[in-house]
Amino acid sequence: MRKGETGAPPIHGFVSPGFEDVRHEFEKNFRERGELGAACTIYHRGEPVVDLWGGWRDAESTLPWEEDTLVCVFSTTKGMAAITLALAHSRGLLDFDSPVAAYWPEFAQAGKERITVRQLLAHQAGLPAIDVPLDLATINDPDALADAIARQKPAWEPGTKHGYHGVSLGWYQSELIRRIDPKKRRLGKFFQDEIAGPLGLEFYIGVPADVPESRIAVIQDPHPVKMLFHPNCLPWRFIAALMNPWSLTSRSFMNPRFRRPGDMGRGEFRTAEIPSGNGIGQVRSIAKAYGAFATGGKELGLRRETLDALEAPAVTPRDGLMDRVIRTGMSYSLGYMKPFPGYRFGSDRAFGTPGMGGSVGFADPDAKIGFAYAPNRSGYCLWDDPREKALREALYRCLRLTT
Repeated sequence: MRKGETGAPPIHGFVSPGFEDVRHEFEKNFRERGELGAACTIYHRGEPVVDLWGGWRDAESTLPWEEDTLVCVFSTTKGMAAITLALAHSRGLLDFDSPVAAYWPEFAQAGKERITVRQLLAHQAGLPAIDVPLDLATINDPDALADAIARQKPAWEPGTKHGYHGVSLGWYQSELIRRIDPKKRRLGKFFQDEIAGPLGLEFYIGVPADVPESRIAVIQDPHPVKMLFHPNCLPWRFIAALMNPWSLTSRSFMNPRFRRPGDMGRGEFRTAEIPSGNGIGQVRSIAKAYGAFATGGKELGLRRETLDALEAPAVTPRDGLMDRVIRTGMSYSLGYMKPFPGYRFGSDRAFGTPGMGGSVGFADPDAKIGFAYAPNRSGYCLWDDPREKALREALYRCLRLTT
């Protein structure tokens, strides 16, 4: 059934009593906020209380978004990568305050010998851009990729500033996992074996070849010119820097080169491992993972020490919150964003990551919430996409009424 035949797209799923307002806003996204296809799942106290999906997984509005539809979530992938590092920490495989070079000696090149794991995960290492051109063959060769990124010289003195490692961070995380894992697995494989399997998730960092492409929602990319007309979503300094091919901002996002952002989750790049940006999976799997972390992580045997570290306030770099890539104030810790004045999500102990186009996932330990949302029509906000924000605010209204 086509959209035009009914006047409204199909909406499926459930909400538990007391969370009806979330469904209302989900439906309103399609009626008033230009939604094409999307899903939203919320776990509360370890149980799903919202699981909604609807609309279309293609631009022509002919293929319904199904219960098991997969979608590329861009930087929301960073949260799943950070969960992987957190699990490794909880198992005693690494110390956040140890130098990266203690686990990966070649990383010490170009003045990086004192960079700690904590600084790397907080985007303070000065490594947002990779100077060596990266192609698909290099990305798929862990030894060649490790050699290329180990030689990178920091863009600033590590620990003094921070700047969003938008694409590069995941590869540093993956090589760190490969060095500390007794089985020498890359991050995507470690995540599948140690997190996705035990929790029953369908989420991939590098989609297996046997997963049909027809199950994956088609991303409608944002129009580059229209970015200029969304000053409330994108910092103007960020837009200006992105348009300058020699800027640190542009260099951070243009290697490897994609024709358009959605290419990160299409074609041959779909099966590659890009832990900062090409995660593809069911939205409910993201919410379930965060829900486990929000309620103590007993399913994965997490130590309280690890959870305390994730929930702690971010350590501000010496020169303040100004992000040298995004060009506005930001707050990062252990691979996640933390709430800050420009972006409030959950309590102060919450941690999560938004992704390009409007997706987001986060854990709120105070409210015992795991939240995830992802669309296939890209918006223009770096965070607080109006569709996602409406769902998140409805959730917290419901919590206030039910407690």
